[in-house]
Amino acid sequence: MSLIPGISRTKPKHRAADAVANLREENRRLLTQLFEARDHIAIQEQQLAETRAMQDQAETELVQVAASLQDRTGERDEAHAKVAALRAQLAPYLAAEANANAITVPTAERDTTAFEDQATEPIKVTTLWAAHGIGPVLATQGSTDPAHLPAA
Repeated sequence: MSLIPGISRTKPKHRAADAVANLREENRRLLTQLFEARDHIAIQEQQLAETRAMQDQAETELVQVAASLQDRTGERDEAHAKVAALRAQLAPYLAAEANANAITVPTAERDTTAFEDQATEPIKVTTLWAAHGIGPVLATQGSTDPAHLPAA
């Protein structure tokens, strides 16, 4: 406050007590953030440990599955070999049975005694020039004037 009545300050005075209070408030706020960060870090470390444990378990299961896959692949290959051998052994019997039970049909012959069913000869296709025994008029044969075409 001013000593002269009617005159007031637009800015408050800078006092050391106010600065100390502001610093204490800032210190309290920073400590709160520090404790929250420590709690957050602890939670993250716990989740990391759980994730690593799950990863180790998954890797163990993966090794077991890979070993099982190799075993099953070997069994499958052996089964394919047995099936191929049995098919080769069974093939003569299947062929003999197919020949014994074969259905034979005589070859078909078309009756062409009726006039409508008479076979036709292929149609001869030629150009008009070849059919009439003429050829194109060339400039070397004489005049190029159409009135002077040679008579055929």
